[in-house]
Amino acid sequence: QVQLVESGGRLVQAGGSLRLSCAASGRTFNSDTMAWFRQAPGKEREFVAAINWNGYNIQYADSVKGRSAISRDNAKNTVYLQMNSLNPEDTAVYYCAGGPYINYVRSQLPSEYGYWGQGTQVTVSS
Repeated sequence: QVQLVESGGRLVQAGGSLRLSCAASGRTFNSDTMAWFRQAPGKEREFVAAINWNGYNIQYADSVKGRSAISRDNAKNTVYLQMNSLNPEDTAVYYCAGGPYINYVRSQLPSEYGYWGQGTQVTVSS
């Protein structure tokens, strides 16, 4: 089993930036696809970004494309999400997720991921 702990969420002004981190422990996650999802109050959990085991395949939701960057450091068992030009619509709880053998086409589906973190709150003020 892999345990995930997210950090880095905070209150930030519109136009600002932040970097979320997701630290993994337990068995190695080096061969797993890792992703970030988010959930705003009253809304369904939505895909933000995903990265495959070696970082060669990366996907972004249209809502964050061009202003976000997902990365991973397998030596540190950590996944990151850099977000820039934040706006109030980015306000949500951000979750890190992972799982093995996730098809690239299906990597935007929450159901594909076998383990999740508890989430970190990001609030963007206007």
